[in-house]
Amino acid sequence: MPEQIKAVLEGLLFLVGDEGLSSAQLATVLEHEEAKIEAWLDELMKDYLEDETRGIEIVHFGGLYKFVSKQTVHEYAEKLFASVKMATLSQAALETLAIIAYKQPITRNEIEEIRGVGCDMMVRKLLARNLIKECGRSDAAGRPFLYEVTPEFMDSFQLESLKELPELPETNNNLDTELFQEDE
Repeated sequence: MPEQIKAVLEGLLFLVGDEGLSSAQLATVLEHEEAKIEAWLDELMKDYLEDETRGIEIVHFGGLYKFVSKQTVHEYAEKLFASVKMATLSQAALETLAIIAYKQPITRNEIEEIRGVGCDMMVRKLLARNLIKECGRSDAAGRPFLYEVTPEFMDSFQLESLKELPELPETNNNLDTELFQEDE
């Protein structure tokens, strides 16, 4: 890989931070074929991963490339952020998020039918944390909002695509598991 391209890729990834960049965006900016950009990024990822003198690496989640700290930094990051309590998701929020991830796009009413309880507050919390977003309106009466997961969800759960979500287990309880299955 040309050293100048390597420097530009590193600089651009650093500039965008947590937002990351897609190979298509980089191909447009650098005026190279996307396949060539991906090959260079793969090479850079390998270089950073193998270099034990660096505390960062490049990852590829949700179609985006970005810098993250290496696992060896984790212990020290915990100490650094010990005074800051990281927000966690409640069981209800996780259930709501899982339903959206598996069934997107989905309306709030459809989520409530699956969960059996109201989810207005959970949807608002997930929107506020930028884990889900509105992605249009349903054609159903009242034209309710449709929801889907965001790139931040993909990054938080380290997923390249939703196909990486685990298969849902078969259950014998009174949950309507058909609602979780893909429409055919």
